Amino acid sequence: MHIPQIKAGPLLSNINSPHDLKKLSPDQLRDVCFELRDYIIDVVSVHGGHFGASLGVVELTVAMHYALNTPEDRIVWDVGHQAYGHKILTGRRDNFYTNRKYNGLSGFPKRSESPYDTFGVGHSSTSISAALGMAVSRDLDDLDNQVVAVIGDGAMTAGLAFEGLNNAGAMNNDMLVILNDNCMSIDPNVGALKEYLADITTSRTFNKIRDDVYDALGHFKSAGDKMRKIASKMEAALTSALTPGGLFRALGFKYYGPVDGHNVNGLVKHLNDLKKIPGPKLLHIVTVKGKGFAPAEKDQVKWHASGSPFDKITGASLAVKSTKPSVPKYQDIFADAIIELAKDDDRVVGITPAMPSGTGLLKMMNEMPDRAFDVGIAEQHAVTFAAGMATEGKIPFAAIYSSFLQRGYDQLVHDVAIQKLNVVFCMDRAGLVGADGPTHHGLYDIAYTRCIPNMVVAAPLNEQELRDMMYTATCYTDRSFAIRYPRGAATGMPIRKEFQEMELGKGECLRNGDSIAIMSYGTIGKFGIKAAEMLSEQGIEIGLYNMRFVKPLDTELVSDALKKYDHIITIEDGTVQGGFGSAVAEFAITQPQRSVVHILGVPDRLVEHGTQNELYKEVGLDAESLAEKVKSLIGVGKVV
Repeated sequence: MHIPQIKAGPLLSNINSPHDLKKLSPDQLRDVCFELRDYIIDVVSVHGGHFGASLGVVELTVAMHYALNTPEDRIVWDVGHQAYGHKILTGRRDNFYTNRKYNGLSGFPKRSESPYDTFGVGHSSTSISAALGMAVSRDLDDLDNQVVAVIGDGAMTAGLAFEGLNNAGAMNNDMLVILNDNCMSIDPNVGALKEYLADITTSRTFNKIRDDVYDALGHFKSAGDKMRKIASKMEAALTSALTPGGLFRALGFKYYGPVDGHNVNGLVKHLNDLKKIPGPKLLHIVTVKGKGFAPAEKDQVKWHASGSPFDKITGASLAVKSTKPSVPKYQDIFADAIIELAKDDDRVVGITPAMPSGTGLLKMMNEMPDRAFDVGIAEQHAVTFAAGMATEGKIPFAAIYSSFLQRGYDQLVHDVAIQKLNVVFCMDRAGLVGADGPTHHGLYDIAYTRCIPNMVVAAPLNEQELRDMMYTATCYTDRSFAIRYPRGAATGMPIRKEFQEMELGKGECLRNGDSIAIMSYGTIGKFGIKAAEMLSEQGIEIGLYNMRFVKPLDTELVSDALKKYDHIITIEDGTVQGGFGSAVAEFAITQPQRSVVHILGVPDRLVEHGTQNELYKEVGLDAESLAEKVKSLIGVGKVV
């Protein structure tokens, strides 16, 4: 496909830093916003990327860099989905097409990439805590720069956000929190906070009463000192009663809003005014996710991100259609399996913390709404909520991305494992996820789950094994299960309709070989299978094992392999520190006959973003690299 050259508009093309933006008159800011929004649409329509969130904060982004003195003034974004306009205005316009590509710009703010990226963010709800830390440090250093946290209303549902608000209000440091209220995170927001904000901001009665009260108070304030004091108290009381500021004021914040988040000049005025007001402040702005691109405004879930080229006018996909039958994703396999299990077993329920679309649980929420629960961006709560249901005889399937479950680790240990509760953690996005990069790679779940008592830790080779592992988890009541599977398409194999219980801790030998064997854990085994086939064509036969479980480990199968082979290569789509290979090596040192164990996985360093296949090759987990490893051990040249 021909990739057109993308040019910025006449104003945007001359903005290489916020200093250039400040040279423009206030009357030109609306035009800058139009050009910035068009440029984001132009680039993403060709190269892909997150989409709707950045379109929704174009005016806010321009206003902040116009009114503030960045990077001395700190802007802390909450989740980098919002920060595309920020990157373009801060010197990365001409390289923006490399966003999320291998060796290109990160899709999220990244401290090593730019001084304007003050805090690295991939997961939500961190901005207020980080901004408070910056504000306290500023005060300790006797400086006077501004600190601003930009957080979406979806991210505000997380406990960490409220912990930050509570602490910031008590400490009374000068900082500004901008609440970007668009009723959306990735999926529509849920919970009482969403209703609280929506009821107020959409109420015509509230807005009319508020305006009338403010007019009346203005007359009182022209009177004497006593009347002004009375007016001040009335204003505080009525503001608390009539605005959503009551919640934030109770936490120690001065509340302002709600205001139009798409009025750039109005936002500049608010920001300039708020710089003069000391203490913790919250500016509530109302925006539209996907603003300025009609398809994204209409379907905000679909247009959260785009992974393929599309027509920038209609939104129609321009991707070349494959003639091959479509292969379901692992999240689709999970979705169908949990619905089937729930229909056969009244104990089965589904839980997810604000990722129903990404995990596939949305299908169950639509089909069985009383049995599937989205608890908001609250991973810790999700785990303990599941534990509570398990105490009452339910079997909760907690569908959470591998990297997101890290946030609920304490609950996983204390609330689930110690109490021997049967919670099933279905960890989507396990392994190298691709363009989202190090904040989203699910590399640590093998290591952080296999050290926990009362937990079965498993990974399927294919979709049939995923279904059977999920069913097997319903056959036990005295332990929890952690089942990991990757982002993306499954194998496309025919699926047996019936579920079958798997024997815990039992792997399988897929093929026998001579002096070298590969032991795989999870779907990464597909590369071991391909490497074995490549080598067999050249007369080199290797053993191949699909281990299925890292806890309990199939020690009988490992023991047999240790006796039979000189070298065992373990492969896993996770960190080599404490993972599957470590489990094999730990057992091997207890045995009298020891093969040399070579642990292959993700090395002890950060792996940046790129396509999954590019990253597999980088860390040596693709089939060609595995074949080369085998040949190096037997002293043979490169694979042809």
